[in-house]
Amino acid sequence: MMNGNEMTNGWGMGYGYGWIVGLIILIVVIVVVASALRRRKNSPGIKYNSPHDILKVRYAKGEISKDEYDEKRRHIS
Repeated sequence: MMNGNEMTNGWGMGYGYGWIVGLIILIVVIVVVASALRRRKNSPGIKYNSPHDILKVRYAKGEISKDEYDEKRRHIS
């Protein structure tokens, strides 16, 4: 003989509806991960808006000399 507890598997839901809880949990996890990735992608950092900005950063870092900077700036303009 089966009583009500055996049929609902102790979760208070019948066999046909237990997958809904798993689906809801999966959706919540996906939304949380997507939100975290979106925030990470939009986090502040160096953003290059134009070739001039890239050139300025390279010159400031010492990657190129003043002569190279002037020459490349003329080519960009």
